[in-house]
Amino acid sequence: MSEENKDLGDKAEDAFDDAKEKAKEFAEDTKEAAGDFAEEAKKTANEFTEGAKEAFSGAGGENKKVLAGILAILLGSLGVHKFILGYQKEGFILLGVSIAAYALSCLAVGLLFIWIPGLIGLIEGIIYLTKSDEEFYNTYQVGKKPWF
Repeated sequence: MSEENKDLGDKAEDAFDDAKEKAKEFAEDTKEAAGDFAEEAKKTANEFTEGAKEAFSGAGGENKKVLAGILAILLGSLGVHKFILGYQKEGFILLGVSIAAYALSCLAVGLLFIWIPGLIGLIEGIIYLTKSDEEFYNTYQVGKKPWF
């Protein structure tokens, strides 16, 4: 019986050594695959970054036509589009008129003035979006034309 136990013990050790060896091989293969995946991910990220830079080079930075136009239509009464274009004084004027009109709407006097800043924003948004990129840039960012 002790001879059988030794044989089983030897077989168990051999099986354990085989399992250890296979685990090391699997770990090395996994490490290699992870390294390959990381390299591919870096390449893909770099390609995406370059593509994004190309796509947004004309839309970001200096030319804010679409952003200003959409914000003027949606939030024109608050003057958000003016702040985006760098016209702080005009933005605060629209914001102040809107706040005053909403505050005075309780007295019915403000109801006459609530629509004015929104209409200004709507008109300016349409104007911004219908101008060419070059014309918009020259008029509102280089020429600094604050209204219409």
